[in-house]
Amino acid sequence: MRDMGGEQIEEAVTGCVAVLRAAAGERDWGVKAGRLEWSCRRTAEHIASDLIAYAGQLAGRPTDRYVPFRIDCAECESPDDVLDVIEATGALLAAAVRTAPREARAFHPYPFRSANREGFAAMGIAEVLLHTHDIAEGLGIAYEPPADLCEDVLTRIFPHVQPGPDHWRTLLWATGRGELPGRAPVTEWRWNNNLVIPAERLTLQGITPAAAADLQIGGTGGFEWIEGGPCGNTRFSAGIVTKAYEAGAHRPEWGVFVLVRREDGRAIGGMGFHGVPDDEGRAEVGYDLEEAARGNGYATEALRALSAWALARDDVKLLCAKVDHANAPSQGVVSRAGFIRVGEDAEQYVYELRRS
Repeated sequence: MRDMGGEQIEEAVTGCVAVLRAAAGERDWGVKAGRLEWSCRRTAEHIASDLIAYAGQLAGRPTDRYVPFRIDCAECESPDDVLDVIEATGALLAAAVRTAPREARAFHPYPFRSANREGFAAMGIAEVLLHTHDIAEGLGIAYEPPADLCEDVLTRIFPHVQPGPDHWRTLLWATGRGELPGRAPVTEWRWNNNLVIPAERLTLQGITPAAAADLQIGGTGGFEWIEGGPCGNTRFSAGIVTKAYEAGAHRPEWGVFVLVRREDGRAIGGMGFHGVPDDEGRAEVGYDLEEAARGNGYATEALRALSAWALARDDVKLLCAKVDHANAPSQGVVSRAGFIRVGEDAEQYVYELRRS
């Protein structure tokens, strides 16, 4: 899996500045930037403000608020000066991403109140690519970023968007800036950072399509695994996520979560849902723990946390789990997590947990 980090931020900023600097002295930067209400200069200043804001969030790591970092470009006499600021703030974000630990998270309001270093990198790159497009459109110049940068953004913070044959056009469509054959125009949009559910000794970290694709083909998904991991069931579940993403049916919060120990940041297993809740508010859960991590209560702890999160939602009334007759340890996990056995077939017991 290609890392999403400082190198990609620098690549996006370098491309932005190269295109816009060529038009810095001969165009009117007071015109509107594409479909925005902002001028081209105001949009360039916005890019710099976003880059420094994300760098500040990731460096300071507040967990409950968005610290209002902003750049004042009032003393910038020309568009060239503003582009210098974009280069500087891009370097700051790249440095913040490179030095942040893999497990670091900081507040971001949408949609799950936090983002990790990959999320802040992807958001920063998205701001650069999209607003460079807006400015270039306003100035009447050509701009198209590398396809792999666009794919990096889509597979990290647009997991709900079905991929298309052209990553750049798909990103433009997903953000209300273009059209795609067979798809309705987008009038409102948000990106989507991964959901993390806390437990006492663990965090349940929702995997992105990028991580799922890497796990499916034998990679780590960007996680540091304990010995023997990830196991085959986690890779199989990641393949289901990949298939749903490619079909445009993936809903991130109803996908797969990797279980990560707080004490050392190591991944010890996977847990998640078999799909979105049905019309009756019923969702099925499944899980697997690496052999070296078994016998410590991790699966029970994670299942309790995941169940509490799901049953607190209005669209979930009932969780179910199916366990093989011969799998006594897993039967103990679901029972300790509060599930009740309600039936069986030739191979499995069926357990349920209802909203109290």
